Amino acid sequence: MMANSSLLCSRYGLLLRIALSSLILALIIWTVWPLLPFGRSRRPQTIVLYGFSIIEPAITKSVFPAFQKKWMAQTGQEVEMIASFAGSGTVTNQLIMGVPAELAILSTGLDAARLSESGTINGETWKLLPYGGVINRSPFVILVRPGNPKKIHDFSDLTRPGIRIVHPDPFTSGAANWAIIAEYGSAVRQPDADPDAGRSMLLGIWRNVVAQAGSGRAVRTQFDNGFGDALITYEQDALWSHSHGSAPFEIIYPHSTILSEHTLVVIDRNISEKRKELVQAFVDFLWSEEAQRLFVENGFRSVDEKLNSANRSFGYIADPFFIGDFGGWQQAKRTIIDEIWKNRVLKELRP
Repeated sequence: MMANSSLLCSRYGLLLRIALSSLILALIIWTVWPLLPFGRSRRPQTIVLYGFSIIEPAITKSVFPAFQKKWMAQTGQEVEMIASFAGSGTVTNQLIMGVPAELAILSTGLDAARLSESGTINGETWKLLPYGGVINRSPFVILVRPGNPKKIHDFSDLTRPGIRIVHPDPFTSGAANWAIIAEYGSAVRQPDADPDAGRSMLLGIWRNVVAQAGSGRAVRTQFDNGFGDALITYEQDALWSHSHGSAPFEIIYPHSTILSEHTLVVIDRNISEKRKELVQAFVDFLWSEEAQRLFVENGFRSVDEKLNSANRSFGYIADPFFIGDFGGWQQAKRTIIDEIWKNRVLKELRP
């Protein structure tokens, strides 16, 4: 009996030593594997991207998965994306504070300029990219309740008493800045416009703003939840919402409205030498016909105009205009957003 017990203990001790040795070996392999050449090749590479809110589904569900397949076919390597999305102003603030993003897609060139002024990026390098850094566009439209009970057909109708507007917040949202230029431009581009037409339009619209949110996506959620009679937003967000079963609404295309242009910036200081090839490949891919067609499928208008006919949901705009028609973002920010909207309209609205 004693012999059997000793034998059992001996076998148990042997098994324990084997298990412990196996565990130690596994830990060593787990630790050392990434340092070996063949271990490194099997670990997925990453791209760190920050973006303005409504670009998220197009990037995460369509464009980046297509790039993953392309990169795997070309190199045999897996690539993953670490991403964060918020209002364009919020994203810009995060980048200035030092988040480790390698790329950012911003709602406005104005936010790209802020990154340059802060030293986050070197100069205006985005302007050296294709189309001056613009990866896609979207006109600004008006969303109204089903049946259009308030009979809203243009920006001027939003100035009528009793119209309740939900609007993105200009202090955090790129969409809001585009909307202000759209509202202003729709007035001054009329043939009989007087010199004060833009200010009058902004005053009338902002007198009726009843709710705001920090991004284009957040303010659409407010509208879906029943706030307001009208929402000024991207066509893309409206089309995306329609296709994903949001609360019912109708899209109104103003006679004159702006086409927003969304800007890619590369944060070179966050990209190591060995990762430049991967990041550059993704940058190039964004302007490829494949990626541009995917943007169109997701409701964005391509910078390659001939591709836009593929999306029959795009509405007609009689008088489209661009930020360049107002001298670019720096001039438009100074003369329209700051001097007129902030320093005149907001002050007139204060009690």
